Amino acid sequence: MPEILREAVTWGARSRRWALTWQAIQCFSADFKIPASSDGVLRLRFCTARTVAQIPKDSVEKVLEATDIVDLIGSYIQVKKAGSAYRANCPFHHEKTPSFYITPSTQRFHCFGCGKGGDAIAFVRDHENLPFVDAVRKLASRAGIHIIEEDSDPNADQSRRARGRLLDIHREATAFFHERLMRDPEADHARAYMKSRGFGSTMAAGWSVGWMPDRPQVFLDWARSRKFSGRDLVDSGLVKLKEEGQPRSGLFVRFQDRLMFPIRNEMGDVIAFSGRQLRENKNSGKYINSPETPIFKKSKVFFGLDRAIKPILKEKAALLCEGQIDAICCHELGIAHAIATCGTACTQQHARLLKRYTSSVLICYDADNAGLAATEKAYRELVPEGLSVRVVEMPAGDDPDSFLKSHGEAAFRQLLADAKEFFDFKLERAKANGAFNSATERSAALKDCADLLSLMTDFAARENQLNIVATHLQTSTTALRDAIARAKAQPKRNFTEKSTDLTDSNRPSEPSPLHRIVAVLCHLALSSGPAQRFLGEQFETLHEAHHWLEGVSLLETILGAAPDPSSNAAVNTFMSSLSEADRLALARETMPQDGAPSDGLQAAEQALSLLSATVLQRRDAAVKTELKQPGLGTERMLELLHEAKEISSLLRGIGQRSEFDDELPASTWKEKAPPWKKWQDRPRKS
Repeated sequence: MPEILREAVTWGARSRRWALTWQAIQCFSADFKIPASSDGVLRLRFCTARTVAQIPKDSVEKVLEATDIVDLIGSYIQVKKAGSAYRANCPFHHEKTPSFYITPSTQRFHCFGCGKGGDAIAFVRDHENLPFVDAVRKLASRAGIHIIEEDSDPNADQSRRARGRLLDIHREATAFFHERLMRDPEADHARAYMKSRGFGSTMAAGWSVGWMPDRPQVFLDWARSRKFSGRDLVDSGLVKLKEEGQPRSGLFVRFQDRLMFPIRNEMGDVIAFSGRQLRENKNSGKYINSPETPIFKKSKVFFGLDRAIKPILKEKAALLCEGQIDAICCHELGIAHAIATCGTACTQQHARLLKRYTSSVLICYDADNAGLAATEKAYRELVPEGLSVRVVEMPAGDDPDSFLKSHGEAAFRQLLADAKEFFDFKLERAKANGAFNSATERSAALKDCADLLSLMTDFAARENQLNIVATHLQTSTTALRDAIARAKAQPKRNFTEKSTDLTDSNRPSEPSPLHRIVAVLCHLALSSGPAQRFLGEQFETLHEAHHWLEGVSLLETILGAAPDPSSNAAVNTFMSSLSEADRLALARETMPQDGAPSDGLQAAEQALSLLSATVLQRRDAAVKTELKQPGLGTERMLELLHEAKEISSLLRGIGQRSEFDDELPASTWKEKAPPWKKWQDRPRKS
């Protein structure tokens, strides 16, 4: 065995954390079989050293203990108390009747509609589409807990330090630019511009707006005083080499004499800047943004989203503006669910990011032709991800900034309330411009709308919009459905009824097969200490059941790990270590919502008895099926007859059946008539 693998196995056995050890390894070559203690054979692959950071089990438990799942989910969606539990409309699928339940006693949630379930980490992971480690980090930040991560990647520490260095540069540069704007005499024209746009020092302080000095050396001298190297500055995107690939060519400062608007990630960290031109320069754009860096990907970032998350959840919609100034103006006047893209059109990544927080988007772009084209492009990205789109109709020549300053918050809110469904907006505009004056034009419009309708993944919403489009175009819904079918048959991009780029590696997992009796035993093992200890001693019974019932290996995993049933954090931490398929299997099976039964040991004994009976019945069915096979040898027939007699004797001692009729051959079970039935059916004397 290679030495690196030997050391990994030794470490894994010593710490008893097999799952974390092997999950961190990415494989490329042959399989190895390595004996493990009581867990049988652990199947591994020898792998490269490229791995990911891990969070220790005790840290995960600490985070779960500090998180109240009702408060957490209540910060995302509206929940209502229902007896000892809480319920809500499921955020993971469309529904009108609440089937999403939160159980405080177990600190878990479960949707009886779509089957989603889990603990606080699972909710954040699924709702925000985050990896497990990022979900734990977010909950830890929310609870004010500092976690120390374990690196299994030799390059991870270096990568994290580099990321931290970039965040440091952006944070300190933000303070430097803001100080220059507020106090530098050379920034008088920048302050005058701010005043001309109706923004004062309060707005500048609230958004950390700054000014990059006109003289590059001022910024470079400051950077040197803060011990930032030229490489640090180039990596941050604030400067670039005068000659690409020539470090000795000198540094060129990207933003000179510009207002600097910090761009933040969802956590509020500054990751880039947007610079607004103050003096006209035909050789440079009015706005320029930082180039993409390891911490800034413009297709995955919204300006203002860190401030807008809670308002978006409250308003149940995001207001998508065209520029940063529009978004800032909205926030300053109390319309806090406004966001904007950062120098790029709306992308599929943007749509997936918004889907974490809302299912509805209001597009508020300029009313010119460019704004209309951008609105349709945004629709094409948002709708395939399941987001509904409405359009705020701005008066000609206005944008949110100018309209708010001219007409005020109340008038703008009325515009938001009057926002139109995308197809109403599109077709009314087209009709006003005379686009439907001929049959040829209406036919082209029908084809265009069919293409757009084919992008919708919500069937009910599409049916509603289909009727709207048919009315506008004065055509039948049948003709429109035919056009949609043709659009789907020859799509411009790979749109499907669900998300479009699911590869084998990120396709949603199917639940592991889990027999309902085994599911009950799994629940008892996780919720009752006496039941867990009792089941842990039933090795022979479970070993025999492994061949006949689905999911026994999952029960054995639970009993092997033996998480403390009295600690929700311990149980949920163990659950998070399971595979996605196993978690889905446990979530799919309906479990008691009030935690452990009053007598877990008795419930476990009864369920185990039922499991034994089910195993016997399946053995009986298998034996009788084999006896009917032609060409059966005498010796094998005698063995089967002996086994059938033994099983029959055991079945008579059970006195009850354990599976439904449609799951058993007729020969396996014969219903016994009750005494009153025999009395009723006996012949009467004449």
